[in-house]
Amino acid sequence: MRRTAILSLVLAVAAAGALSLTMAPNSAPRADDTPAAKPGIGVATLGSGCFWCTEKDFDALPGILSTVSGYMGGPSTTNATYEQVSTGRTGHVEVLQVTFDTTKVTYEQVLHHFWRTTDVVDGGGQFCDRGNQYRPAIFAHGADQLKLAQDGKAALDATGKLGKPIAVEIREASTFIKAEDYHQDFYTKDPGRYFGYRAGCRRDARLDALWGKDRLEHLKPKTN
Repeated sequence: MRRTAILSLVLAVAAAGALSLTMAPNSAPRADDTPAAKPGIGVATLGSGCFWCTEKDFDALPGILSTVSGYMGGPSTTNATYEQVSTGRTGHVEVLQVTFDTTKVTYEQVLHHFWRTTDVVDGGGQFCDRGNQYRPAIFAHGADQLKLAQDGKAALDATGKLGKPIAVEIREASTFIKAEDYHQDFYTKDPGRYFGYRAGCRRDARLDALWGKDRLEHLKPKTN
């Protein structure tokens, strides 16, 4: 990832150059990588900054079937690459596309997890990652998801507990472009670099301060 220069550690981990990979621009039309609808399987597309971190967060939620890092929100005719999106000029957001078993987890529960793993009052990026491509966003697949997301945002705003308006963008889903293979499951491929980056960005410290240290209480097994 290309990250803000807050710590030399973060720079070393996050800079695309450190991965020695170059991606050539390509303006050819791109097919939507969103999976076809299937009974009992839901799809959610969410942006909460670095998709390496969003993927790690959602892999922990029971009922999740798959998590895929990618890009959404820019022109559907653009075959966006990381190199392009990281400039912040394409309109795309780094997102995670989640498929989930609707008999085990509802979309409302997916949203609950999203709110509490996102700095929802920061519309200028997330944590140490600044810029349009890191803005928090919910891309709704259908009218039901759109209403649930809008209602959830309104409910959070109504509490006034976070001290600022909820800055999460909510819009209809558009073309999803799967990110390059080296981004997928990055936290399992190179855990040392990943956890160093996450700690350097103080992601969890900020979320605990915003939501409280019990923000992930819903992940604990329920007892009778």
